[in-house]
Amino acid sequence: MVVIRLARGGSKKRPFYNVVATDSRNRRDGRFIERLGFYNPVGKDGQENLRLAQDRVQYWLDNGAKPSEVVQRLIKEYSAKAAA
Repeated sequence: MVVIRLARGGSKKRPFYNVVATDSRNRRDGRFIERLGFYNPVGKDGQENLRLAQDRVQYWLDNGAKPSEVVQRLIKEYSAKAAA
């Protein structure tokens, strides 16, 4: 099954996450099908902390991909910000 989840990057105590579509059997930071965006929880003010390719996210959701709980929250947050 395809899932949309976060893959961790960055250095120690400075997390940076890529939002990826991957097979659920792959490791968290392992192979993925497509990179859909990024999330930087410790970004400075004035920086872009979240970016998603909404068309690609919607494509994967329409084709049966399951988002993780955190990714689902981020999608909701980003779409509200984009609508404003």
